[in-house]
Amino acid sequence: MSTDAAPIPQWVTDLNFPPASKSKSGSIPDPLGYHSQSGALSKKQAAKESKEPKSQPRKQPTPEEMDTLKLKKAWEVALAPIKSLPMTFFMMYMSGNSLQIFSIMMVYMAFKNPIMGLVATNQAFERFESDTNKAKILQVKLAYIVMQLVALAVGIWKVNGMGLLPTTRSDWLAWEAQRDPLEHAVSAL
Repeated sequence: MSTDAAPIPQWVTDLNFPPASKSKSGSIPDPLGYHSQSGALSKKQAAKESKEPKSQPRKQPTPEEMDTLKLKKAWEVALAPIKSLPMTFFMMYMSGNSLQIFSIMMVYMAFKNPIMGLVATNQAFERFESDTNKAKILQVKLAYIVMQLVALAVGIWKVNGMGLLPTTRSDWLAWEAQRDPLEHAVSAL
């Protein structure tokens, strides 16, 4: 048998021996944080880095600054339920008023999330609370509770739209007494 070797495809050759990188033009700078493969800094960059002073370590914030930062973060947590409300409202509107698995799951989530948020109110804010900002955190907690109640009201609106809330007189007919008629009509024939 002959030991004829098949010719090597061009892509294998290119993969094993990639072409030399093209030199970049001097008018296009490197992106921020990227240095070309040569590893050497350009003269402009070297001069710029030598002029800049070394960065000093950041000083620790004062307790008042920490309380302010904690309060800002607490307000972000308090307003988070209302930020997701437009999407929840839209999803409930689009799911329709019929009893289907999707609308039932939407109503379940509309009730579950606010109730779980109300139950875990103290746990949500305990990392932000300190002795000096208890009164301010109490205001944030009250705002959080109001936001959760608004989210719960959207779930109640959806249940009412689906006809599951007993709000009409016909929903309570089982407990109504039957009226006695004052007159009787009898047909002539």
